[in-house]
Amino acid sequence: MNRMTPQLSVLLVEDDANVRLGCEQAMQLAGIAVTSVASAEEAQKQVVAGFPGVIVTDMRLPGTDGLAFVRWARGVEAALPVIMITGHGDVTLAVEAMRSGAYDFIPKPFSPEHLVEVVQRALEKRALTLEVEVLRRRLEHREGVEAMLIGRSPQMAAVRRRVQEVAGSAVDVLIRGETGTGKELVARCLHDHGPNAKGNFVALNCGGMPETLLDSELFGHEAGAFSGAQKRRIGKIEHANGGTLFLDEVETMPMPMQIKLLRVLQERTLERLGSNQPIKVVCRVVAATKEDLAALAQKDRFRADLYYRLNVVTIDLPPLRERREDIPLLFEHFLTQAAERYQRPVPVVEPEEVHRLMAHDWPGNVRELRNAADCFALGLRQDVMVPAEVIDRGLPLAEAVERFERSLIAAELQRQGGSLARTSEALRIAKTTLHDKIRKYELKSEG
Repeated sequence: MNRMTPQLSVLLVEDDANVRLGCEQAMQLAGIAVTSVASAEEAQKQVVAGFPGVIVTDMRLPGTDGLAFVRWARGVEAALPVIMITGHGDVTLAVEAMRSGAYDFIPKPFSPEHLVEVVQRALEKRALTLEVEVLRRRLEHREGVEAMLIGRSPQMAAVRRRVQEVAGSAVDVLIRGETGTGKELVARCLHDHGPNAKGNFVALNCGGMPETLLDSELFGHEAGAFSGAQKRRIGKIEHANGGTLFLDEVETMPMPMQIKLLRVLQERTLERLGSNQPIKVVCRVVAATKEDLAALAQKDRFRADLYYRLNVVTIDLPPLRERREDIPLLFEHFLTQAAERYQRPVPVVEPEEVHRLMAHDWPGNVRELRNAADCFALGLRQDVMVPAEVIDRGLPLAEAVERFERSLIAAELQRQGGSLARTSEALRIAKTTLHDKIRKYELKSEG
């Protein structure tokens, strides 16, 4: 996850000058920015909601004590981590502090290493909390295409540009992408921001019914057209007149039906089953496929003429594994929606869980990610299986992602016999970008 939050620091509250100095030095040596004060009253002047850091405070303080300070800080912001430093006789108070919302406590005497370890964990959690807030604000202020097609990756920026370029016309569109990448969402986006937005958006899964029913479903029928046809029925294509017809899994459409669809697309007229009366239909047709229709056409498994008729404008949707930087934003969006739907508070996603989300391959793509968000919202924090070498509790997120990227490139290089060109094509990145990454990760290729 790219950090979008300000540089975090520690506010140390300690009245003992020697202990204060020792804690300051330990954190400074670890590269942690720290500001120290001698009382809770001084600290309260610096703490506001959204405070960019964490608090480390002694339990025993002059004036307002540590326990009262924890409660006060929780009132300012419930998610602000406060770490308590406690003496030998303060175990009961430490437990009370944890119940009051303290992040952790450190009993005296403690080593500098232990202090730094606890503080670093708290800082990482705080960074994630603040970034989530930034993401939420971004989601709240998104409008139009950006609000529907979420993601800050170059791939999704390209998809949004493509949608904006073609949405204003009624041109037919072919959307290609793996299962779960959001093909229907893109189709809906084209409809909502196109000239036919006031018309119907009619979706049909071409693989979801037998051929005998598909014919009637698409073209409709007159009363008495076949056994059981007791009254006239308007088909999906006619219902989409003035709007958008979305044909999902178009590669599964039977050949006889492909011929009929091609005629409708060419002439923009149809005939209901049992009728010879042509009906004019004006609508945008958006077809979606997870297959390579050109390759299917070469194998005579899809009509080439229909492929070229559908392939006026193409939008390719990247799988989630190729735009990992979008995962935190998407997950937060789905998590917020799920929490509202199930009437639950939005749970905090721990840094290690973000690591796992970023490292997982998501074969089910955005749909699978949405399901995971539902589980999180319901308190069912499912374990995402990733390679063991990727997840390390002590690794910063950036390093964990880099480690995964290195393993992904190394594995693909091996599969492609070291060929830079074939690896670049398989990973769908520019050869110059791949070359830079190979050099960065000290991998070997054949050029």
